[in-house]
Amino acid sequence: MLVITIKESEVDLRHELMEGRAQLPRAGAVVETGEAHPPFIVVNGLGHEVEPVTAYLRDLALSDSSPLTARSYAFGMLRWFRLLWLLDVAWERATEAETAVLTGWLRTAPNPQRRRRNPQSPPPGTVNPRTGKPYLSPGYAPTTINHALSVVSGFYTFHAHYGRGPVANPVPVSSQRRRALSHLSPLAPKPVLGRARLRQKVASRLPRSIPDPLWDELFAAMGCERDRALLDCYVSSGARAEELLGVGTDDIHWAKPGLYVITKGTRERELVPISPEACVRLARYLDSVGTPEVGQPVWRTRHGQDRPLTYWAMRRVVQRAQQSLRTNWTLHDLRHTAAHRMANGGKLTLPEVQAVLRHANIQTTSRYLAVRVEEIFDALLEHYNQPRPQVSYPTGYAADDIAAVFGA
Repeated sequence: MLVITIKESEVDLRHELMEGRAQLPRAGAVVETGEAHPPFIVVNGLGHEVEPVTAYLRDLALSDSSPLTARSYAFGMLRWFRLLWLLDVAWERATEAETAVLTGWLRTAPNPQRRRRNPQSPPPGTVNPRTGKPYLSPGYAPTTINHALSVVSGFYTFHAHYGRGPVANPVPVSSQRRRALSHLSPLAPKPVLGRARLRQKVASRLPRSIPDPLWDELFAAMGCERDRALLDCYVSSGARAEELLGVGTDDIHWAKPGLYVITKGTRERELVPISPEACVRLARYLDSVGTPEVGQPVWRTRHGQDRPLTYWAMRRVVQRAQQSLRTNWTLHDLRHTAAHRMANGGKLTLPEVQAVLRHANIQTTSRYLAVRVEEIFDALLEHYNQPRPQVSYPTGYAADDIAAVFGA
C-alpha cells in the first residue's frame, strides 16, 4: 500500500500562501524573443528557457493569437511555475491541490499594481462620489483569477493532447457548462449554469458613460490641442484606446470623415466615423505640429524626443487632468460614452450602433440601452415632489353612506 506523507512545513507553507501571508519568489522572467513563434518565452531563475511553456506559447502563436495574448499567457505561466518551484512540485505531477493554492493566493495577496505612492490618493476599493465608479480593489480581480486558471488549464490541455503531463487536468472544469455553451447561438441568451470549482463569481456591471456636465469638465481640463482632438475622436468614433493611438497619416479619411483602425481581436483594418468637429480639431493639431511621415502614428509626444504617444502616456494625461476634478474616468469610459450616446440618441438603430462599435454580438451592444439610476434623478425628483392624489366623490351622497361603503 502506497502511503504519501506531506511534511508539516509544506502544509504550513501552502496555508500561508493561501492566506496571503507568503509571497511567490521573484525567480524567472518573461523574455521577448523577437520572433513570431513564439514572441515571448519564460525563463527560470538561472536564465534557462522553460521548454514546456515555450511549446505551449508556440502553439498559441501558430493558432493566430495576438502577441499581446502570448505576453499575457506567458506571465500567467510564469506565475504558475513560480508556485511550483516554491512548492518543489514538477509540472508533470501538479494536481488540483496546487491549483487551490494558486487560487487562494490570488484571492488574498495584495496586487503590486494597486500600490499608491501618493498618500493623498483615494484608498483602493472605495467609490468615487462624483462618478460613482469604484477604484480598483487592493487585490487581484475575479476576472484576473479566472484568466489565470484558464491559462493553466490550457497549458495542461495542450500537453495532454501529446500524452504529456498529469492524467487529470489540475484545473477543474464544468462539463455541464461546456456542453451547454459549445453549440450555443450568439443570438440566444446564455443559460445560467454553475461555475466550475475554484472559478470566481464575476459581477455583471453595466457600462458607465460620462454624463454631459462631467464630460464638459474633462474636456476643458485638456491642456493642448492634441489632447482635445484625441478626446473628440474617442467620444465620436467609439474606438478603443489602443486602436485610435495606432492611427497613421495614411489612415485618415478626410472626406467621410473617418479613421482606419486595426480592430482588436480580428486585427482587420476597418473604418470608424468621427464627427466633423473632431475632424477639424485633428486638422488643427496636425497643422500645429506638422504631419508625420507616412506610416507613422499621428499622435506624438510633446516633450523630449519625438516618438509615438503610447497608451500609458495618454492614460497618465487623463489621470493628471482629473486630479483637480476629483474624478476617476478611464480611457475605456470614452468608448462607453460614445456607445451610450449612439444607442440612446434616437438616430441610430441598435444594429447600426453595433456596426460602428464592431461588436461581434449584438447582446453586447444592447447593454448600452440599460437605464442607470444616476440618469433618472430628475425624473425621480419630479415623481417624489408631485402632490398626493386627492380622493373625491360625486355630490349628492351623504358622508355617512360614503364612510360605510369605502371606510372612514
